[in-house]
Amino acid sequence: MSADRVEEVEEVEEAGGAAEGASAGESLAAAATASLTYYPIAPGVRLNVRSGPGTSYPIVKVLPEGTRVPIFCQSPGTSVTGPYGTSKIWDNIANGQFVSDAYVRTGSDGYVAPRCA
Repeated sequence: MSADRVEEVEEVEEAGGAAEGASAGESLAAAATASLTYYPIAPGVRLNVRSGPGTSYPIVKVLPEGTRVPIFCQSPGTSVTGPYGTSKIWDNIANGQFVSDAYVRTGSDGYVAPRCA
């Protein structure tokens, strides 16, 4: 984390924390969410969300057409062919929720987020 980023977070806490009654944790979460990039899934696709980075993991939900998703981290997994090529990269879009990168328009064939731990 750079010093510039720390100052931005502190400003958010000061502006939203005491005045609106939000806790520091809530302010940090809001700042983190505001800086996320949301990527569109392929047009005309209802996308399966799985509990892990591969097609052998259970489907936990299905995203409707036109959804945009954040990518918190990425993991290697099952190879999938989709509208954006063939990829072994799986995007973590929420806790315990992964989608194949072959269905997400990131503008890259490689990783665009840190690898998941």
